[in-house]
Amino acid sequence: MKTNYRYTTLILLVCLPIFSLSQIALTKHNLSAGSGNTIKASTENEVCIFCHTPHNSTTAQPLWNRSAPTTTYTLYTSSTLNATLGQPDGTSAMCLSCHDGLVALGNVVSRSTPISFGASSTIPAGNTNLSTNLSDDHPISFVYSSALAATAGQLKDPTAITHPVNLDKNNKMQCTSCHDAHDNSNGKFLLRTTQGSALCFSCHDRDYWSTSSHSTSTKTWNSSGTNPWPHSSYTTVAQNACESCHQPHTAGGASRILNYQNEEENCMNCHNGNVAAKDVKADFLKTYRHNVYNYNAVHDPTEPASVTSTHVECQDCHNPHATNSNTATAPNIKGSMAGVRGVDINGAEVNPASFEYEVCFRCHADNRAMPRYITRYRGIGNTRYDFTSTNVSYHPVAAVGKNTSMTTLASPYTASSQIYCSSCHASDNNSNSGPHGSSNVGLLKNTYDTTKAPYFGAGWNSTTLYNHYTLCFECHTLSTTTTMHSNIAGGHFFKYIGCSTCHDPHGYDGSLGTNGGNTASAFEMLVNFDTTIIRPNANNGKLIDIPNRKCYMVCHEPNGTGTMYHVHLDNGSGF
Repeated sequence: MKTNYRYTTLILLVCLPIFSLSQIALTKHNLSAGSGNTIKASTENEVCIFCHTPHNSTTAQPLWNRSAPTTTYTLYTSSTLNATLGQPDGTSAMCLSCHDGLVALGNVVSRSTPISFGASSTIPAGNTNLSTNLSDDHPISFVYSSALAATAGQLKDPTAITHPVNLDKNNKMQCTSCHDAHDNSNGKFLLRTTQGSALCFSCHDRDYWSTSSHSTSTKTWNSSGTNPWPHSSYTTVAQNACESCHQPHTAGGASRILNYQNEEENCMNCHNGNVAAKDVKADFLKTYRHNVYNYNAVHDPTEPASVTSTHVECQDCHNPHATNSNTATAPNIKGSMAGVRGVDINGAEVNPASFEYEVCFRCHADNRAMPRYITRYRGIGNTRYDFTSTNVSYHPVAAVGKNTSMTTLASPYTASSQIYCSSCHASDNNSNSGPHGSSNVGLLKNTYDTTKAPYFGAGWNSTTLYNHYTLCFECHTLSTTTTMHSNIAGGHFFKYIGCSTCHDPHGYDGSLGTNGGNTASAFEMLVNFDTTIIRPNANNGKLIDIPNRKCYMVCHEPNGTGTMYHVHLDNGSGF
């Protein structure tokens, strides 16, 4: 029997639309009068006609029943965008013929008069009305090539993109790369589920992501404050994944399509104690803080590792795609700062940083001087210089200290120990949180008093010393320290001066200068005087008298007469 292939073909053509029709009928793309949707035609009962027509269609495929937009769109832009964007074309132009909110939904080319929609003739304002401003939407209509993937560095090669996600016939990323207008089984007409950001990772390939906390955390929202996932039905950090911070359409923060324009708010909805265990947001409201609220849109991922523009944002210290809960020992980088660029002890960029201090050096070294709450005899506030191992002395941040016979250290510290910057600079709420905010001067996690000099009062003793310098005694034993210093300054140590008078807690770069002592050993053990108490003598310009083991104290030369007070600086070995 002879087969009539014309009829077979016709049957296929008829059946395929019936399958698509059954998919669309229960979705918002069913604009027919018989649908249960809010936005629908007044009397028209055809379902497919709002997009397709079997006759007299436009040149766009497949059998498109709408005119392509003629407007000029504002395109997405970002300093990290490697693709070359053009005006929307292909299937993206088809989608925008409704979703830009300009053209009435009933304006189809197959009818001489528009299909009536009554009062709801266009898509109303909201997330589905993209408007002509596409700067806050995921970029579209660009060629996704192997060269682009290699240049961007965080994209999969197009040959690795698998069904159902796809590029168009011109290898362009279009709306239809993520959406299927006929199938809403994944919600929002998406081709793949967004749980765990499976759809995003069809194309994106973020370094570190698989082991990051934002990829693995099962934390949920406690229902207090602002919902961190207002556009998602998922309930854990891991399930929401990318959408914990990003929104692919009508994003609050256009550049990098973030949920909120103010960068820190993308972090604080979770890190305010309502999802993450630590309430970091409360720390940022304290007197001394890294004031992330003071800057907006200044930080940029492409800025130099050694920061030149004054600002601080969460992402200066944290990489949200890499951060994790791994612990470490000083000076090695902790999981919370994984994947962040830094500046090493020699001033060179490192990516990623291996040590915590390298992240701190980004802002507190060469280009940005540290605020100095005590006026010191030497130093410029460059912490990279302060901690360099060729110095006369330094706290053991970037290298093991030089003093091999430290007798004041409390367990578990020894002369071979190293510490973090955050061993001193951290939250004061005992939560082991980093240097976000503190009530203590200098963003210190405990008391280091800079306000009592030069006179503390007659009641000064070891107890008041501890209370004013609690930070120091987290590592140094009070009893040994007070015994060692009991003969220093003729007893003044317990009456007039404390740790900060003679010691600089960072280090000393060894530049003695014309007013310094005649030997570098004068500045061992972090000696770098507070010049409001000990300063160069008015007559001879000397700060200290090495041979006679004396220093010049402000309280003993009120008239600038040069009267010097005899002070036992140490046991004689260094001076």
